[in-house]
Amino acid sequence: MKTYSATPADIEKKWIMIDAEGVVLGRLASIVAMRLRGKHKASFTPHMDCGDNVVIINAEKVQITGKKRQENYYWHTGYPGGIKSRTKEEILEGDHPERVLMRAIKRMLPGNRLSRKQMTNLRIYAGSEHPHEAQAPEVLDVKSMNSKNTRVAV
Repeated sequence: MKTYSATPADIEKKWIMIDAEGVVLGRLASIVAMRLRGKHKASFTPHMDCGDNVVIINAEKVQITGKKRQENYYWHTGYPGGIKSRTKEEILEGDHPERVLMRAIKRMLPGNRLSRKQMTNLRIYAGSEHPHEAQAPEVLDVKSMNSKNTRVAV
């Protein structure tokens, strides 16, 4: 027996669409990160981009449990005293609610060049409209995978 290693000719990428309405943020992010890396496939190869293309809609309606809505995201402007912060709740209610989901998924991938390439296979939209009908994405129902994946809106 020899270890299987996929080549670029062997990789088959599918398009997957996920509706994030009412789904818990961390559970959704872990499922999407696994799909982006390709770990759900039997032909997974750690050094190749063998994951699927993922389209997420309704990112503004994702659920956050507990007191995690008040957690801060920090960044620095590069100037003295330039540390800034914003809570998850402020970002979700602001202009770009998809950034909360994008950051959660990015932090579940390894921090290397390959994961930055795999993040380009992710498209997140705040509303229910997306321009990827031509790719005929198949729907992945995250809500029905596990009863803990959903929460009632508060």
